[in-house]
Amino acid sequence: MWTEHDNSLTRSFQFADFKAAFAFMTEVAAEAERLDHHPWWANEYNRVEFRLSTHDAGNTVTKRDHRLAAAIDVVAGRHGVG
Repeated sequence: MWTEHDNSLTRSFQFADFKAAFAFMTEVAAEAERLDHHPWWANEYNRVEFRLSTHDAGNTVTKRDHRLAAAIDVVAGRHGVG
């Protein structure tokens, strides 16, 4: 579940291994490009963390962040996490 913290939407996803996490990140990257909204994310082995905020809106949460969060959730579902 996404939470709003420090002017950003945050969420972590955990996968079986690094390969699964990387496949997820690759698909999220394509969605981010399509939406022209690029997230801050971090990956450590099987875990991917996101912080979404809109830079040109003063690093606050906007509809763009919610759209990308929803797209990430769809991708996560396709990868069996969520």
